[in-house]
Amino acid sequence: MNRKMGLKIYFENAQDKLPLTYKMKMLIREAVETTLDFEDFQNHCEVSVTFTDNEGIHELNKKFREVDKPTDVLSFPLFDFEGETDEPPVDEIMSNLGDIVISLERAKEQAEEYGHSFEREVAFLCVHSMLHLLGYDHETSDEDDVEMRSKQTEIMRIMGLEVK
Repeated sequence: MNRKMGLKIYFENAQDKLPLTYKMKMLIREAVETTLDFEDFQNHCEVSVTFTDNEGIHELNKKFREVDKPTDVLSFPLFDFEGETDEPPVDEIMSNLGDIVISLERAKEQAEEYGHSFEREVAFLCVHSMLHLLGYDHETSDEDDVEMRSKQTEIMRIMGLEVK
C-alpha cells in the first residue's frame, strides 16, 4: 500500500537527554509503515509517538499500569480488536490507532546492554508498540508471546535490522 497519504505520525520530544534527529523520525516512520504493511493493515491511520526519558516514562508507567519503575516503551491503543474484523471500525477517513511512548534514555541503555545500535533498539521498541496498537498482547498467554515475538523478528528482518 502506498502510505504517503494514508499515514500520519505525530512526534513529540518530551526529553532533553538525547538528540531527536530527522533520521530517527524517518526510522520510526519506516518501523510504523513496515509493521502496518506486514499486518496488511489497509486503513488510513494516525499514530502519535512521544520520546521521553526514564523519569517521564516512570511517571506514566506508575500512573497507567501501577508499575513503580521505568520501562522502555508504553503503548496506548485506542481500539479493542476483538470484534468481527481485525481492523477498527472506520467512521472517518483517518483512524487514530493510539499513542507510543519511548524512553530514549532506556533505549540507549538497552542497546548497550544487548550489544546493538541505539537506532536498532528504538526501531524494535516502535515495532513492538505498533503490534500492541494493532491488538497483540504478549502478556495474555505463552502462545500470544510466541506469536508477537515471531512477528517482531520478521518485521525487523524486513527492515534489515534483525539480530544476527
